[in-house]
Amino acid sequence: MQSTLRPELNDKLYLRDPQATDLGRKIIGESVRLIDEVGFEQFTFKKLAQHIGSTEASLYRYFENKHRLLVYLVSWHWAWLRYQIQYHTHNVPDPAVRLRTMLGIVTRAHQDHAATTHLDEAALYRIVVAEASKTYLTREVDAVNRDGFYREYKLLAADMVAVVLEINPAFPYPHALVSTVLESARKQLFFAQHLPSLADAPDKAKAEDSVLLFLNHLVFAVLTN
Repeated sequence: MQSTLRPELNDKLYLRDPQATDLGRKIIGESVRLIDEVGFEQFTFKKLAQHIGSTEASLYRYFENKHRLLVYLVSWHWAWLRYQIQYHTHNVPDPAVRLRTMLGIVTRAHQDHAATTHLDEAALYRIVVAEASKTYLTREVDAVNRDGFYREYKLLAADMVAVVLEINPAFPYPHALVSTVLESARKQLFFAQHLPSLADAPDKAKAEDSVLLFLNHLVFAVLTN
């Protein structure tokens, strides 16, 4: 995965840094393609090894199990969103404009980017929409949280919380609002595509537009109330 972007992720997510070797980069890129194709439940290291012409043993040198690989991929996504947000908002003085930009990036993260060759961000976003909740809905969540497994998600949320408080320093629920927005951005998209009676997106092809309008309405209604 030769790339102009190499996020520094928590080293406890892996046994060996996959970004440091050709095989590791291939594992990341092809695991995104395979999980997107078959789903996380049907994804196995055996299938991935066959897919890339390697061995299961080689994969286990990088990741303890497929759940750790999923946490790594989702963390990569959050780090990538944070990078985009910082890039597009660092010269924007108006916090309301910055927050609207953030919401736009969060809801339109489905586009592939030339800065990350051999990693399909569109496929990774589909994985995040469908599978990200599985990274923390586990019995070991408290233990791995102490190890910083969700650091990238928390950093992204903290950046958005800071902007919320710029807009309304007296708002009492900035963390709850931001975490609700981040979860809703992907869950409402999932609902629009698969459980449409739980969303308000009449056109599946433009579901991101509907979700973005909803999030803007929700956020600014509570912040300016």
